[in-house]
Amino acid sequence: MNRRDFIAQSAIAAAGLTILPSGVLFAKDRGSVRLGYIGVGLRGRNHINEGLLRNDVEIVAICDTQESSLKLCREQFVKAGKALPKEYTGGTEAYKKLLERKDIDGVIISTPWAFHKDQAVDAMNAGKYVGCEVIAGLTVDDHWDIVNTSEKTGVPYMTLENVCYRRDVMAVLNMVRNGLFGELVHLEGGYQHDLRPVLFNDGKHFYGKGVEFGQEASIGEAQWRTQYNIDLNADIYPTHGIGPLMHYIDINSGNRFTNMVSFASKARGLSSYVEKMSPGHKNAKLDYKNGDVVTTTINCANGETVILSHDTHLPRPYSLGFRVQGTEGLWMDVADSIYIEGKSKNYDKWDPAKEWLEKYDHPLWKKYAAKAEGAGHGGMDWYVFNAFVQSVKQKKQTPIDVYDSVTMSVILPLSQKSISEGNQPQEFPDFTKGKWKSRKNTFALDDSGF
Repeated sequence: MNRRDFIAQSAIAAAGLTILPSGVLFAKDRGSVRLGYIGVGLRGRNHINEGLLRNDVEIVAICDTQESSLKLCREQFVKAGKALPKEYTGGTEAYKKLLERKDIDGVIISTPWAFHKDQAVDAMNAGKYVGCEVIAGLTVDDHWDIVNTSEKTGVPYMTLENVCYRRDVMAVLNMVRNGLFGELVHLEGGYQHDLRPVLFNDGKHFYGKGVEFGQEASIGEAQWRTQYNIDLNADIYPTHGIGPLMHYIDINSGNRFTNMVSFASKARGLSSYVEKMSPGHKNAKLDYKNGDVVTTTINCANGETVILSHDTHLPRPYSLGFRVQGTEGLWMDVADSIYIEGKSKNYDKWDPAKEWLEKYDHPLWKKYAAKAEGAGHGGMDWYVFNAFVQSVKQKKQTPIDVYDSVTMSVILPLSQKSISEGNQPQEFPDFTKGKWKSRKNTFALDDSGF
């Protein structure tokens, strides 16, 4: 065993894992995995595409309540020349029949958020690895249920947070680990994305036309996602921003979030959009509770501060607003800029980020970029799917484990509670139950495929 392998395996072994039975952490790659998919709407079909492109994945079963989604999914298999999977449909409990199958190693869950917790818990109880789209659950108790079930069953749970694998995000992780920014002090990120054309449509086009939402009047995410902006005032989509930041500052692995507070602006964006698109429409008069900009500040045990922003109701170009700042310099993705004191070209002036990101391109991207070419979201969909598949194949812990998964997701109910209580600070749950003090950060240590 060479030094790099020894360090990587020692770090993983020291991570304080309580998931997976002993003796399988470094089990031999079995060669292929059999997957079932629960939910084959737009996001589920993205994951179907990733599976159909691989020779080491068999998609043996799919489940959805809507024939329109199943039909589009069948077309994907026919186009790929692959055998059609067994279908499970007829109601929201149909997935339980899928989970009864003994020939399924893992499941991909891409249903609306309200179903995630129960489907994931049932899947773990059935012995299936879980790769679940964000969000993990809607209440703090939901998140504890997921942790407790994973620990009880020994079955891994992984939030499929693709931004953790974005190329620039991973290059910055490489820079952090090489000490370029010095000791990290402050970080920022979020979800800053104009979702108005996603939250409303005309029932025929997925994006950009019409101002309807709900099960009967619309299609796609507008059938279910819009309602959360009516019912909740919270950061309802924190994982894209917080997921990568957690790895930079070793959250759950020598560090933890201790408490947080959230603030919400007034809500005007969605009503304004509907009125502009369709003057006088009834949906312009609804009481949208979710503030147009929700800001959350988080404290860490090791003294760092983190700011998250949820900004999806107003006109704006897409940005996750990353800022990673330490004693030696910082990266800001909005400006595509990096400044490293004593190493940047000019004192007190930004360098273009590109040259730094290329120099510190993460080993995973260097090795697998060609395989990821053409995959969704600039290739990062390939990486997060590959990480899950490799974990199932080798019976290893997933690189985004259950503790990291629930930590990035529980910000939703905590922010809701903070705002509803007049911006009161909320204690952050320690899902590791103290193990964070001795666990080691093993995320993407090398080019092993994880």
